Amino acid sequence: MELYDKAIRTAHDPAHTRWLSPLLIAADACLCALIIVKVPYTEIDWEAYMQQVSQYLDGERDYTLIKGGTGPLVYPAAHVYIYSILYKLTDGGKNILLAQAIFAWLYLGILSVVMACYRKAKVEHLTPRIQIRGPTADSDPQAPPYLFPLLILSKRLHSIFLLRLFNDCFAVGFLFIAIYAYQHRIWTVGSVAYSFGVGTKMSLLLAGPAVGILLLQALPLRRALNAIFLMAQVQVTIAWPFIPVNPLGYLSRAFEFSRVFLYKWTVNWRFVDEKTFRSREFATALVTANLALLTLFVATRWLKPSRQSITEFPIRVWKSRSLLLQQQISLRVTPSFTMTAILTSMLVGLLCARTLHYQFYSYIAWSTPFLMWKSKMHPVGMYAVWAAQESWESGGVLDETGRIKLLHPNNTIMSTFNDHSIESVQ
Repeated sequence: MELYDKAIRTAHDPAHTRWLSPLLIAADACLCALIIVKVPYTEIDWEAYMQQVSQYLDGERDYTLIKGGTGPLVYPAAHVYIYSILYKLTDGGKNILLAQAIFAWLYLGILSVVMACYRKAKVEHLTPRIQIRGPTADSDPQAPPYLFPLLILSKRLHSIFLLRLFNDCFAVGFLFIAIYAYQHRIWTVGSVAYSFGVGTKMSLLLAGPAVGILLLQALPLRRALNAIFLMAQVQVTIAWPFIPVNPLGYLSRAFEFSRVFLYKWTVNWRFVDEKTFRSREFATALVTANLALLTLFVATRWLKPSRQSITEFPIRVWKSRSLLLQQQISLRVTPSFTMTAILTSMLVGLLCARTLHYQFYSYIAWSTPFLMWKSKMHPVGMYAVWAAQESWESGGVLDETGRIKLLHPNNTIMSTFNDHSIESVQ
């Protein structure tokens, strides 16, 4: 009984994450090596990536003319640059084993950043005069150790990184680098990282509303606008080689908002019939639901640092706050608030996405343990939900897993919405 009590205390004591994190990363490194050696590589998009970047390296700069085995190039320019480097390192994409090793190191590096974000996401005394009030200060100080095994146990996530080599791996890496930088109030680095992630895959635009609200509260208006302008500059810079040739072609392919996905590849809406899935009404309903959920979170959760209503906030921002008021609001933008807002925004967007492919799980796997913890879900419930999340299978069970994939982010979002423990600083 004494041993059991000690194990429970260890699992709940955040101080133990300091030594637990490197042990889990070391164990996962061994698991990655075992997967690469024992599990056959699965070709999905890697060859198409290599075909597309080879055309870029041969001098093609018209985005509409770059194509691969799976179709035209539909990712922003940072994707092209990243896979051009991989093309050169892996002998034109032929050295798959080396590519898998590179992705294994990428996976472990991102995992380290994710764990650092979890450990940073706590209620902090930012200055000696700042006092944390409410139950959060005592009951929710820092992510507990029992969360961390969930970050390394995903079979699906290992597959996405090590066996499929998707570009989502780089995009999710930039997302968590941005979160880590924002948590440490390194606003320029965070903004560049986030924009480069968007330049890798536009899925990261789903986190954009939270990033914008975050910057407008943490920084004075001029500095916030400078950060947003910097993100735009990054996009122009990475797109510049293609803009002189065909600017509209680049924008239409890299950020193709009107794209209609094939029904056979969808996972989350497979239980909807194809006619409904492809209808304009269904697409409009999803966009409306996304906007409604974002508005709800802005009005009730994301503006808490400013202590202003959704109607007051833009007026107060435009009029410029006093230095003292700005400092008070900025201090309320804690690392925990930062991570909660950005991951919630991402999950809301995924919930309302018209289609989720298997690689989109990379944005979910490392987000939901934190959001479930923030919602004060019992650890047993968290592991049960995580197990259901891992049931994203293929073939005949797609209809049922589609429902699971739809219900899981919905439950997590609603649990996070019902959480009243977002920090307040007095």
